[in-house]
Parts: sequence; structure tokens; C-alpha cells
Amino acid sequence: MQTHGKGSPVSTIANIVLPAEEFALHDTLVAVPDVEFDVERVVAHNDERVMPFVWVSSDYMDEVERAFENDASIENLELLSDLGGERLYQMDWTERIEVVVQILVEADATVLDCFGTDGRWEFRILFPDREALSSTHEFCEENGLTIDIQNIYEMDADRHGRFGLSETQHETLVAAFEHGHYEVPRDISLDDLATELDISHQALSERFRRAYSTLIENTLIVGVGDEE
Repeated sequence: MQTHGKGSPVSTIANIVLPAEEFALHDTLVAVPDVEFDVERVVAHNDERVMPFVWVSSDYMDEVERAFENDASIENLELLSDLGGERLYQMDWTERIEVVVQILVEADATVLDCFGTDGRWEFRILFPDREALSSTHEFCEENGLTIDIQNIYEMDADRHGRFGLSETQHETLVAAFEHGHYEVPRDISLDDLATELDISHQALSERFRRAYSTLIENTLIVGVGDEE
């Protein structure tokens, strides 16, 4: 297993929000009510062009198509899949892409999730280290861009850090899986699993609750919005 030596950089994941008017596809977001963009993959070819694969969800797909034609931030639009109320497009982003170019090219980071709707874009980004995140924040400030960092957590030498789990939470979920707690029917009860882990039933329930909450927050919540 790869580990970090003393003083080695530690990868950092950050959830950030950017106003829609400062990013690509703003014109389409304004023109079409309730449209949602869920970016499947995004790659920067150079400083002037970014090529994403974008799932588009809307009850007004005809309006989306017309808005795309008038959206100056995109070129080379290609429909890849049509599922009715949801379509997958490949396109080039050519305007308002300073932030994503900084993230992908200059900071050498990876966009894990990217979701746009209702006047904002939400990103979950894996930075190679905390310095790369800081340099991106400084870049935005210097260029008059509004970046709102929602939360930050660092990955340690173990894989559990990618999803914000503590080592104890990670070990508990893995143990539950390996002992068949998630099988139907279960191979081990909650009481027996607690005994196996040498903790109380109440402590195990609380550990599960916190672990599930952390996993949901760091894997599913990007793009859900703040209605609640």
C-alpha cells in the first residue's frame, strides 16, 4: 500500500460553489427553467477549451436545444444519448472557463463531481495537496471570481479519507460488509457485530449513523441543493 512519508503532500478534497454567471452554460441556465447539468467527465485540452460530457435534465428539452444554439460559451455540441427527459451531450466549453482550467491544468486537480442548476455550479474536487487548493482560491480572488469553499477534508494514507470517513468509521463499515451484515438475509446481527468489534450495541449504531451521514454528504449531496 502506498503511504505518505513525513512531510509528504496529502491530497485534499474540497466542495466549492461558483455563481452560474461566472461559468460556462450560464446563458442556457438563464433561458431554460429548472434545467440541471450533471457533468460526467471534464478534460481541459488547453487554456482555451474544455471538453465535458454533460447529462442534461429538463422538462423543456426543445428549449434547451434552442438555448444551446445561442449560448456563446459552447461549441461542437453533439448529442450522445436521448432518454427523453434526460440527454447526454459532448461539447466544448470555450468561455468563462478560467476556474476549471486553473483547477485541471495549473493545480493538476481532478473534478470528481460537477453539477449546475438554479444559478450556481457545485464542484467536488480532488487537489493533489492543500497548496493547490490555496493557489486556486488565490487565482479566483486575483481575477475577480467568486469561489465559495463549502468544506475541505484531507485524504490520509488510507483510502477511507476520500469520502471523509474516520479510520474507525471506515473499519466498521468494512467489517460489517465482510461479515455479511448487508446480505439478505443478514449473516450477522447488529448485536453479534458489536460483540465482534468489542463495542456496545449503542456505540455501533451511532458509529453507523455518523458513517452513513458522512458518506451521503460526500458522495450524493453535490447537486441536491439547499432547499432544506
